Amino acid sequence: MSILGLKKKQPKTFKVKVSTMDAEMEFSCEMKWKGKDLFDLVCRTVGLRETWFFGLRYTVKDTYAWLKPDKRVLDQEVPKDSPITFHFLAKFFPEKVEEELVQEITQHLFFLQVKKQILDEEIFCPPEASVLLASYAVQAKYGDYDPNFHKPGFLADDELLPKTVLRQYQMTADMWEEKITAWYAEHRGIARDEAEMEYLKIAQDLEMYGVSYFDITQNKRDTDLLLGVDAQGLHIYSPNSKLTPNKSFPWSGIRNISYSEKEFTIKPLDKKKDVFKFYSSQLRVNKLILQLCIGNHDLFMRRRKVDSIEVQQMKAQAKEEKARKKMERQILAREKQMREEAERAKEDMERRLFQLQDEARLANDALLRSEETADLLAEKAQIAEEEAKLLAHKAAEAEQERQRLEVNALKSKEEKRLMEQKMREAEQLAVKLVEQSERRLKEADHLKQDLTEAKDAERRAKQKLLEITKTTYPLIAAYSAPPAPAAVSARGPYAAAEDDSAYDSAASARLDFKDSDMKRLSMEIERERLEYMEKSKHLQDQLKELKTEIESLKLEEQQQQQQQHLPHQPAASVYALHDARGFVPEPLYIPHSNRNSGFMSQMAFFEEV
Repeated sequence: MSILGLKKKQPKTFKVKVSTMDAEMEFSCEMKWKGKDLFDLVCRTVGLRETWFFGLRYTVKDTYAWLKPDKRVLDQEVPKDSPITFHFLAKFFPEKVEEELVQEITQHLFFLQVKKQILDEEIFCPPEASVLLASYAVQAKYGDYDPNFHKPGFLADDELLPKTVLRQYQMTADMWEEKITAWYAEHRGIARDEAEMEYLKIAQDLEMYGVSYFDITQNKRDTDLLLGVDAQGLHIYSPNSKLTPNKSFPWSGIRNISYSEKEFTIKPLDKKKDVFKFYSSQLRVNKLILQLCIGNHDLFMRRRKVDSIEVQQMKAQAKEEKARKKMERQILAREKQMREEAERAKEDMERRLFQLQDEARLANDALLRSEETADLLAEKAQIAEEEAKLLAHKAAEAEQERQRLEVNALKSKEEKRLMEQKMREAEQLAVKLVEQSERRLKEADHLKQDLTEAKDAERRAKQKLLEITKTTYPLIAAYSAPPAPAAVSARGPYAAAEDDSAYDSAASARLDFKDSDMKRLSMEIERERLEYMEKSKHLQDQLKELKTEIESLKLEEQQQQQQQHLPHQPAASVYALHDARGFVPEPLYIPHSNRNSGFMSQMAFFEEV
């Protein structure tokens, strides 16, 4: 028996790959597994208990189908690939997500699927609602908005808006991000499951939410129509409008739905209303429509009954879980707030520490500068003390020099007084000499006039004498005996000259009375001239002595002014005197007070002399 057991073949398996909205899983399934076995395995793996909303969908030819739970997997029209690919998706949608979706995983799977359908434009969403939904999606992904962490451009890699909305407005990605971030910042404090629930609560009000569309025709006019199946009932749409149905059949108003090959018949609960029939050309589609109608109708009836014990337990557990999570979030919020406060306190302390360090560094720098300043001030004080000593020494020397200069000034004042006295005496002497010279000049003028008159008288006398001589000479010759010619010729010319000389002697004798007066006058003039020359020479000697003394005083005064750094200003003027012979005597020191026209006339007199 053991040998036969060893020879028995091991059961064969096949590979399955299941894709959820956020994960992929691979399983090894037994050949005899039914659809329910695989579905339960996936739900256990995911941790899902609200299994009635979901199913395993696969693609067959140009449409899709849902895996039947009561039939073997390999007996259905699944792809023959290895591994066989299934998509774990929501097959039925709740009427009110907030009341029916209990588990957080259920909410999360619905959120991911509805979000993908909106972005793929399977569910139409207006732009305003798209931005609001995008803000809740960002809140669910990134948590609370933090401007220090969420810098501009942090949503660049996220797909948040339908392409139709992006094309409808001429807005850049940064502009859209700014609008989404403005809403996102207002969702602060909302947890991830709450943000996802808010997303679904907004999405469930959209017209195309949870609706499965199928192409149908009506029997009478073969008009192309759209059949919509959702949690509320059946809806008939025009081919170009999926938002507003032309006719609706709620589940509460449908008595029966019958299916025969390609024909569907909807019997209203109100027997007065007409039966609605429509056709679908594909058998698979008809089976899919029937499955969706049965499933949605069962859920519709289930919602209106008392929840089962399992659902009540799940809701109680979910309620406790939510309360626990709420408590945890509150504790986390408090801890986060305390941590933020601690971080702010830490930042304040660090900032205060940095500030104190800066202040300490500044104080240290100030101390170093103060020490340097103190050293510099001490050095300056020492230099100032030395300068003070030097200045005191210089002040003593200056005081001695001042005293010496005062003594010299007193001496110079005395000498100046003596010189002024001498100058006054010289001026007086010069005035006297000028007066004497004027008087002598007048006397000389008189003498010249007398001399001229004398000369005129002499000339007239000589003229008169000549006239008398000419008149009396023939008479004298007549009364005198003329010499004999022989005798005359014997004496020769010398005898004639003797005769003339005798005549001149006689004439001179007659004029002696005039010559004696002239000689006396000439001698007197010569004597006065000699006296005047002696006095002029004496005056020049005195002027030379006075000049020498003035020069010596001027040199001393210039030396004193150079010592006292005062500009030298001459107190007197020097005038040059010229005598009649072209002699230039030494300069005469004349005070400023005596510079007048009278003194200039006196100088002119000296120049003439």
